Amino acid sequence: MLEEIRITSLGVIESSTLELGPGLTVITGETGAGKTMIVTALGLLLGGRADTGAVRTGAKTARVEGVVRVDGLSGFAGAVEDVGGEVEDDLVVLARNVSAEGRSRAFVGGASVPVTALAQVAEPLVAVHGQSDQHRLLQARAQREALDRFGGAPLAALLATYSALHTRLEAAEAELEEVVATARERAQEADLLRFGLGEIEAVSPEPGEDATLAADETRLGFADTLRTAAEQAREALSSEEGHPDALTTAYAARSALDGVREHDAEAGELADRLAELTYLLSDLAADVASYATRIDTDPARLAAVSDRRAALTALTRKYGETVDEVLAWAEQSATRLLSLDNTDERIEELRTQQATLRRDLAAAAAALSTARSKAAVRLAKEVTAELTLLAMPHARLTIEVRQSEVAEPDRLSRGPLLVDGRWLRHTASGVDEVELLLAANTGSEPRPLSKGASGGELSRVMLALEVALAGTSPVPTFVFDEVDAGVGGAAAVEVGRRLALLARTAQVLVVTHLPQVAAYADRHVVVEKSSDGTVTSSGLTVLDESQRERELSRMLAGMSDSDTALAHARELLEVAQDARRA
Repeated sequence: MLEEIRITSLGVIESSTLELGPGLTVITGETGAGKTMIVTALGLLLGGRADTGAVRTGAKTARVEGVVRVDGLSGFAGAVEDVGGEVEDDLVVLARNVSAEGRSRAFVGGASVPVTALAQVAEPLVAVHGQSDQHRLLQARAQREALDRFGGAPLAALLATYSALHTRLEAAEAELEEVVATARERAQEADLLRFGLGEIEAVSPEPGEDATLAADETRLGFADTLRTAAEQAREALSSEEGHPDALTTAYAARSALDGVREHDAEAGELADRLAELTYLLSDLAADVASYATRIDTDPARLAAVSDRRAALTALTRKYGETVDEVLAWAEQSATRLLSLDNTDERIEELRTQQATLRRDLAAAAAALSTARSKAAVRLAKEVTAELTLLAMPHARLTIEVRQSEVAEPDRLSRGPLLVDGRWLRHTASGVDEVELLLAANTGSEPRPLSKGASGGELSRVMLALEVALAGTSPVPTFVFDEVDAGVGGAAAVEVGRRLALLARTAQVLVVTHLPQVAAYADRHVVVEKSSDGTVTSSGLTVLDESQRERELSRMLAGMSDSDTALAHARELLEVAQDARRA
C-alpha cells in the first residue's frame, strides 16, 4: 500500500507531500490547480515516460518519491531486493528524477536502477484508470483482457497452454513453408556443397598443414645459404683450420684470470663465469655443426612441397583464409548437406508435427472458448448488478464470445483452425472475439459500447467492471482520474458509493470534480493554487470536517461561504457517512 507521495518541482507543484492511507482518498481543486499532476507523479513512479515539459519552470529537476508499505504485498520485497534495493521497517522508497534536459533516473529502496526495473517492481502496486482508459475499453482487445482477468487463474492457465501451442505451430508452419518453397534452391545448394566437400576430400588437408609447408618450402629453397651460414658460424665458434675462434679466446681469458685467482676473489669469480661460458660455447659449436650437416639440398622434396602448397592454396581461395578455416567450412557444410539431403523426410516430419499441433491447438482453443463463455455469463451478471447500483437500474450488460468462421482452406499452412467441425480464424489469444454489449434502457437491444453508451454511461460501465474485477485483481491500489466525467445527479452519488465500497478491500485514490463523489471520502485532499505574480504554485492540503464542508460547498455552488451550499454540503456528508456505515 502507498503511504506517502512526495512531489518536488513537478508542474505547478513546487513541493508537496500527500499522505495516504487505507480507504478512499479524493483529490479536488479548481480547474488548472494541478490535480492531474498527482496522476502524472504516480505515472513516473510506475516507470512511465518522462516529459521534460512537466519540470517546473525555473527548476533543474523534478522529483517524485513514493513510500510503500510491503505488508501483505506478496513477492514485492523480493522484487526490491532482486534489483539491489533494501526494505527498512517494512517500508520501501521508490523515486524518480526527471531533469529539465531530459535525463531520467530511477531508484528502488535506495538503489539506482534502470527505469524499466522501476516499472517492473512498481507495476503490481497500482492500477491507474483515466478518461483515456474509457476509450481503451471500447477496443476489442481490452474487452477480451478484462474477461480473461475475471476468469482468474484457471482461465489464465488455459490461455497459457493455448499460447504456447500457437507459438510452436507458427514456428513449424513457417519452417514448412520455407522448406517447401525453397526445395529447388536447397537442391542446388546441396550440389554446390557436395562439389566443395569433394574438392577438400581429394586434397585431404591436415590441421595447420599450410603453415608447416610454408616453413618447409622456405628452408628447402634456401638450403645452400643456410648451410654456408651454419658452417661459418661453426668455424667462428670452433675453428678446424687453426684460425682464431671464440672457444680459444674464452679459454685464454679463463687461464689468465685463473692465474691470479689467489690474489683476488673477484678475479676467481670472473674465471668461473668464463668456465661456464666455455662449456656453453662448446655445446653451441657442436649444435651448429650438427645443424649444418642436416641441411640437404633436395630439389624433389622442394617440388613436392610447392605442389602441395599450390593444392592447399586452391582450397583456401574458395573455402577459408587458412586450412583450419577450410576444415571448419567442411564440417559445417557436411552438417548442412545432411539437412538438405533430408528435405523430403523433413517435410514429412513437419507435416506430421503440424497435424499434431493443430489437433492439440484446436482442443486448447475449444477449452479456452468454453471457459470464456462461462466467465462472460458471470461477469455480465455482476456488472449488470453493479450498474443497477450506479443509477442505471434498467441497464443490462451482455458479453458476447463469438468466433469468425471461414471457408475450408485449400491448404493448411498458416490457415484457419478446425475446431469442433468449424474452420475458425485464430490468433495468439485464441479463436474468440469478445465484445461488451450494453442495453441502457428497458426494451432496447444490446449494442456495442462504442455505439450504445454515452460518456457518463461508459464511465459507470468501467467502474462497474473494476468493482467486479476487484476480487480477482492482486493490485492493492486503484487510481481513478476523473472517470466520473459526464456523470451527475443521483448517478454521481452512486459512483461515490461504489468507490467507497471498492475502498473497503483496496486503497482507492480518486481525482474528481463531483461533490457527490468527494463526500464519500475517508480522506479529502484539496489542491490549492497561488501566485506571487510571476510564478504559479500549487500545494496539497488534507481537509478537516469544516474545511470539507466549505470545499464541497465550492464544488456545489462555486461559493465556499454560501449558507445554502454549506447546508447541502453537510447533507451530502451525512448521507455519505450513513451509507459508509451501512
